[in-house]
Amino acid sequence: MYIPREAEATLRHLVRGYPVVAVTGPRQSGKSTLVRHAFPSRPYVSLEDPDQREFAESDPRGFLDRLAEGAILDEAQRCPVLFSYLQTRVDERRRPGQFILTGSQQFGLLSGITQSLAGRVALLVLLPMTRGELRRAGKAADRLEEALFQGAYPPIFDRDLEPRPWYGNYVRTYLERDVRQLVNVRDLTVFQRFLRLCAGRTGQLLNLSSLASDAGVTHNTARAWISVLEASYIVHLLPPHHRNFNKRLVRTPKLYFLDTGLAAWLLGIQDPGQLATHPLRGALFETWVIAELLKTRFNAGETSNLYFWRDRSGHEIDLLIEQGTRLTPVEIKAGQTLNRDCFRGLEFWRKLAGDEAGPAWLIHGGDARQVRAGIEAVPWKEMDPARMLAPA
Repeated sequence: MYIPREAEATLRHLVRGYPVVAVTGPRQSGKSTLVRHAFPSRPYVSLEDPDQREFAESDPRGFLDRLAEGAILDEAQRCPVLFSYLQTRVDERRRPGQFILTGSQQFGLLSGITQSLAGRVALLVLLPMTRGELRRAGKAADRLEEALFQGAYPPIFDRDLEPRPWYGNYVRTYLERDVRQLVNVRDLTVFQRFLRLCAGRTGQLLNLSSLASDAGVTHNTARAWISVLEASYIVHLLPPHHRNFNKRLVRTPKLYFLDTGLAAWLLGIQDPGQLATHPLRGALFETWVIAELLKTRFNAGETSNLYFWRDRSGHEIDLLIEQGTRLTPVEIKAGQTLNRDCFRGLEFWRKLAGDEAGPAWLIHGGDARQVRAGIEAVPWKEMDPARMLAPA
């Protein structure tokens, strides 16, 4: 079952304007399915196929001659020698939409683009599905705990799979393939422990020294492994906003997983019921909200404009959406009950920011919708990322 993706309209638009479009994102996020559904008549070649890859590496001109009218090249980073030949080919023909590349590794794909295809390629990042996509397909969870536990990777919903076994296989496949291609990991058990420790820190300031110590690796190894997780779209580092409003600010980014189902599996959560009282329920809910906003932003072909704000006195805003000169503050509360304390952080920050503050949002785990002192409190099921991200 194909679930329509919000990024399809953006993909079609980019293909009309650029000779090459690259679709990247984590493995199993639906890149190949999206591209093949949007352009079913295009020749499709997977460079994961050893025969196709050998042909492309040994005779790149002959390989591309077969595809004179353009093609979809899946996992293009597996054959970096092709990029310079693609440059020559698209420069000769000078027409949009010649090649669509997909790739799961940001390092490999982007390094090839930067070196050979700069100025000729548009980049589209496809993360797992949004709640809106799942809702329109009749697949969205009714309970918050279920939504957090399931995550949003397409195969779980396309094939009605149980999340836990699928995530277990995903991690093992990811460890065996992607990590070993990017860095020299001698002991996969240590890396899996590192992954689990990262999941336990989702929503927290990134402390590489602590993470390295707990995992039993060096600081430099921890830094390299975080870079791999970022490059593979497993985690996102949310930067602190630079505008200080006369306060001393925290300068360290916060670590977030890009899928709560994967984080839940790494945390050893067995079923949705455990999330009702789990100590990381709030962090996972915050992770879910931020991932929804990032997905919506990326689906529109945009880069992230999300930040957090925290000063050294302990004042914090979970999320700031930068929209020109204005900043939209967002607080995220997993609780089902709204009380006065839920609004205090937003009220403090809005006074501090003055005219630079955009509309304020409070996304919560309950069902009530209300407006207090100009702050719109929205239940998680009614969250509208496109409206929140719209220019203030």
